[in-house]
Amino acid sequence: MNREQREREDIEPARRLAPAAPGRAPVGRRQHEVSPNCKRAAAIALLFAALASIAAAHELGTIRTFATFRKDGTYRIEVIVDREHLPPGFAASATAAGGRIGNLSPELESAPVGRILAEVLAHSEARFDGKRVEPRAEWENPDPDGAEPTLVLTGPIPGGARDFSWSNALPLGSYLLTLRTEGVAEAERQWVEGGQRSRPFELRREIVPPTTIDVVRQYLTLGFTHILPKGVDHILFVLGVFLLSQRWKPILLQVTAFTLAHTLTLGLTIYGIVSLPSAVVEPLIALSIVYVAIENLRTSELTSGRLALVFAFGLIHGMGFAGVLSQLGLPRSQFLPALVSFNLGVEAGQLTVILGAFLFLRAPWGRRPWYRQRVVVPLSLAIAAIGAYWAFQRIG
Repeated sequence: MNREQREREDIEPARRLAPAAPGRAPVGRRQHEVSPNCKRAAAIALLFAALASIAAAHELGTIRTFATFRKDGTYRIEVIVDREHLPPGFAASATAAGGRIGNLSPELESAPVGRILAEVLAHSEARFDGKRVEPRAEWENPDPDGAEPTLVLTGPIPGGARDFSWSNALPLGSYLLTLRTEGVAEAERQWVEGGQRSRPFELRREIVPPTTIDVVRQYLTLGFTHILPKGVDHILFVLGVFLLSQRWKPILLQVTAFTLAHTLTLGLTIYGIVSLPSAVVEPLIALSIVYVAIENLRTSELTSGRLALVFAFGLIHGMGFAGVLSQLGLPRSQFLPALVSFNLGVEAGQLTVILGAFLFLRAPWGRRPWYRQRVVVPLSLAIAAIGAYWAFQRIG
């Protein structure tokens, strides 16, 4: 075969495969039309490709987040990380947790799982009413080689909060955020794109703790109403203290001793340091009323013994206040403000009783020579009789 024949054989296949000129069929080939079956197959392939791209955009992703809002006024957020689907080199340059994750040992802080958790924590953000909070972070399933390490964030729900939002700035695509309220069957689910903030989740009133101002107002009222009008036994005791003398100094000294005493045992009892059963406390309160009223019949002077007994009776009354407060309950997040406010409400109620006794008894008749015989003695007898009846009733 000479050179010209070889060149002709090399050119002929290329000529047959070359595109035809416009309006002409390819040289050496008959023009074919695409069959309807091929068109249908192509359309189905395109449809499946589109569905696959949509599904890929809304897969579970490498992180899943669950937020639960509890009835005790706290929240718990679980961020579950799928280690198998993390991009290569993820968290390789991340800073170690450095004690930010409570139960992560120093050895694991620089290990892969520690760096993964630290990276997730650094890019996570929880907000209530748009204000960022700093939760406590822990590692829930401490297995260094676990496929799904879980970062758990917990903390108190801010008082009066209305809504919650969440974001995770990791570039890991979209992820599923599940939000639920304790005691409510239905949960809200949102697909959130990495770096974007979730839609605000409205918090139910029953799981949101009150603000400090709300707590102070509520427990001031509870303390006051425990005296007026509900605390008839405490009212009679304060009246017995008031009736001893017409001078203000003995009254103020007794009230101060009583206040210090019941404040002391109120706090100690609430904190569980001291305790007496109500079957003992309630009869003793009634007997304290009897004693104070009977002593008013014997003397009109304040003695050190009387002051010591008023203090002792105040200790007993404080346990009674604590029993009532325990039944009402104290908010965990606002424990101290509630306790102090309740005590102040009790004091306000007692001072109101003394003020009322002054306006209705001392002011109109205190200067009359018969004030003691016609006011102090009869009222003290009545108070003693009522106290004795209560003591007998409560002991029985």
